[in-house]
Amino acid sequence: MPSASLSGRTVLVTGATSGIGWETARQLAERGATVLVHGRTAEEAQAATDKLIATAGIDAPLLCAFAADFTRLEEVEHLAHRIVEEHPHLDVLVNNAGMAAPERHTVTADGNEIAFQVNFLAHYLLTGLLEPALTSEPGGRVVSVSSSLHRTASIQWNDPNRARSYSRLAAYAQAQLALTVFAADPRVTAVSVHPGICETALLPLYAHHGATPAEGAAHVVRLCDPATEIVNGAYYDRDKRVDPAPSATEPRTVKRLNKLASLLVRQNT
Repeated sequence: MPSASLSGRTVLVTGATSGIGWETARQLAERGATVLVHGRTAEEAQAATDKLIATAGIDAPLLCAFAADFTRLEEVEHLAHRIVEEHPHLDVLVNNAGMAAPERHTVTADGNEIAFQVNFLAHYLLTGLLEPALTSEPGGRVVSVSSSLHRTASIQWNDPNRARSYSRLAAYAQAQLALTVFAADPRVTAVSVHPGICETALLPLYAHHGATPAEGAAHVVRLCDPATEIVNGAYYDRDKRVDPAPSATEPRTVKRLNKLASLLVRQNT
């Protein structure tokens, strides 16, 4: 069956320069959506946009390149302000940008453990700042690309930067749990999705082999489609709605994470 047109829809995909993010941008644009292609630098974002035009035959007017280094919250803030100014109505935000936690404990210039900031705090800040565009008309939604590893995680409330005890896998999993919990925040219609284990830069965290990035992206794109009815705050494992880790939907955890994240992003923005 041919996919329905997404013409007239505007979608921001963070981390769209490679892997699942690039494939998500490609599939959305192929269906007629206007895609805001985010990259860490302006050069990377433009290169990804040029590749979409050259290799996927995407019409240039459907693509807009945006840049922000998520290790710098000030750049995230500038990104959000530019998007709201240039695209006052946004149909979907895909929170996809991510990184594996490094072997050694690393703190950003903002004072946060780097994986927690890039994988969660930057998206928390971006989503909040884009709320006016996402809610300017009914139907706006947020799709956060999470991970099944959130089930192995716990949030270290008294030491979210894991300065006292650092493990790269635990740090990565904590960020994914936080992103999953964040989908249960009721301010903007949102879901989180585990796109499956895919052949991306994050594959070594999971296995030796995985599905293609295009296969993973298809599960993300499905949730961007207004024809797909979603349950606000739900967690999807590929194309199935399943229960996340029990802590991910606890009202107390949602409230506590919102308070923590607000404090961590506010101290440097």
